[in-house]
Amino acid sequence: MLRWLIAILFLANMLAFVTVRGMFGPAPLAGAREPNHLNRQIHPETLKVQPVAEAADLAVVGGPAPAPAISASELSQ
Repeated sequence: MLRWLIAILFLANMLAFVTVRGMFGPAPLAGAREPNHLNRQIHPETLKVQPVAEAADLAVVGGPAPAPAISASELSQ
């Protein structure tokens, strides 16, 4: 049974090798699949890139937890 497992793994490795080497055609990531994608953007100069830390409220490891952005009150009975 171990021989069959080794044979199947060997064949899977060979299939992966010939696929990566381009035996079945070029890889999908080999070139631009949508060359007009950048040309179709509306106002690409208005895009702004922000670091992840500024984009969201993230807790700092080792620091205090951020204050919640909700208001709380006692329930009346």
